[in-house]
Amino acid sequence: MNAPKTGIFAWEFPEWFVAQYEDPERTRQGYRSRPLIHRESLVRHKYYGPDRKKHPVVPVRFVQACLNGHLSDVDWYVFVHGPDDPCRRQLWLDERGTTGELADVWARCACTKRRSLANATLGAAGDAPPLGYCRGHRPWLGKAASERCGGGDGKGQFNRLLVRSASNAYFPQVLSVISIPDPDANLRAAVDRVWEDFLQYTESENDVERERKKEKVHNALEGFETAVVWREIQRRKSGFKPAQKSVKQAEIEMLLASPSELGEDAPDGDFYARAVALPSGSRFPEQIERVVRVDRLREVTTQVGFTRFEPASPDPEGELNLEVRRADLAREVNWLPAIENRGEGVFLSFRKDAVHTWLARPEVHARGEQFVRGFETWKKTHTASKAVFPGLPYVFLHSLSHLLINAVSLESGYAASSIRERIYALGDRYGILLHTGTQDAEGTLGGLVQVSRRLEYHLLSALELGRLCSNDPICAQHRPDEPLEERFLHGAACHGCLLIAEPSCERRNEFLDRALVIPTVDSASTAFFADHDG
Repeated sequence: MNAPKTGIFAWEFPEWFVAQYEDPERTRQGYRSRPLIHRESLVRHKYYGPDRKKHPVVPVRFVQACLNGHLSDVDWYVFVHGPDDPCRRQLWLDERGTTGELADVWARCACTKRRSLANATLGAAGDAPPLGYCRGHRPWLGKAASERCGGGDGKGQFNRLLVRSASNAYFPQVLSVISIPDPDANLRAAVDRVWEDFLQYTESENDVERERKKEKVHNALEGFETAVVWREIQRRKSGFKPAQKSVKQAEIEMLLASPSELGEDAPDGDFYARAVALPSGSRFPEQIERVVRVDRLREVTTQVGFTRFEPASPDPEGELNLEVRRADLAREVNWLPAIENRGEGVFLSFRKDAVHTWLARPEVHARGEQFVRGFETWKKTHTASKAVFPGLPYVFLHSLSHLLINAVSLESGYAASSIRERIYALGDRYGILLHTGTQDAEGTLGGLVQVSRRLEYHLLSALELGRLCSNDPICAQHRPDEPLEERFLHGAACHGCLLIAEPSCERRNEFLDRALVIPTVDSASTAFFADHDG
């Protein structure tokens, strides 16, 4: 009896429940009417009904949330009666039909007042939003966890109806970074070892050469040219600090670096890659600039928070949008959950001249304007999103990446859902990295490394996959700015051709158009690979 309590402590939410008891009179009228009960009215988590029997209860499936991620119970009394009615009689949840649509669900009081849940989805009407203003509740952090909810009028955001099991109830905001070695890290470490006693007093390259004759300096700087060491010394003396680079900018610069090998080929290494020459007689020398086989890589993924109603992805450069209001994971965030994945991959970059020539075509420019118009229309209905249009080169690379994932999965030994993508469309640098990543050895079986040796074959297979869709000609004829279909972030893209498993896609299957990659049954003038028949 005196044993301490064990287990995991958890907060109970929501605090409103629906009893598994139906009102016989309302049932005869064609409704499924069940009592809506607050937790404090339950007896040992049971409801005592009018039949004097105990009935089990289930949590109500409707709650309310705001765009800042706050979450709370619907004030059902206020929703049914309004803020000035003191009635606190028994509440009921009435449902008609089997569709579950909000228009067929009513919250009703025993005083005969009732209100359809369809009214709760309306926007704020003047000073009276249907669910009131958010009070900043964060029940995942405890009952007393709340904060001021920032709103444009000082009252906080207005609450919106949310179905607990809906897909828009929770969008994790994740940042992913690949550990790529800094080629200057070893140089800086070597200079650090002899900086205080020797190198800080040098005034020229000859001084450095003279200091290198000393045994300690010679051992520290072995393997580095004197001119390279002198440039590092000049950088330190001038106080110049390297410019801060975005996540993807640092990654692609390393992948495009001149050495044929990058990283250390060690079993416990974080990154090792080798450049692969295109085969003689290649059909893509004017388009593809570089192919890199990534024998091993390390990816670190961390969750920094979450959003509701609208997802917030990193921008095209891999950076998080700091303007997006995300819900905190804890009251005081001093650490973040992260996982480390190890895998392999293949990287290919495209020549900037080929991309710029393609972009200069009038037909491609017109297609880009369609995407911009579609994106602007999408933004009008997604006011919480801070997304920016990533540009037409990104759409092209993203579409080709999805085709390649489907093509290489047939022979690489990995399912398409196990292959992930990173798209690089930064200034004049354009590339695609396909990689795997798991916490065990399954992501390092060598299948993607083998893809680099037959990349041209897989690229031709990908182009052939994109040429015809099972939903053509409807798929090929879709325009991003078509208002009736409401697919404003897609060109010629659907589940039959480009859409893949969402864990593999870095943009949730948005910004896709195979007409930018390969000729389709509707258009051939916008394709980057217009001259390749597969």
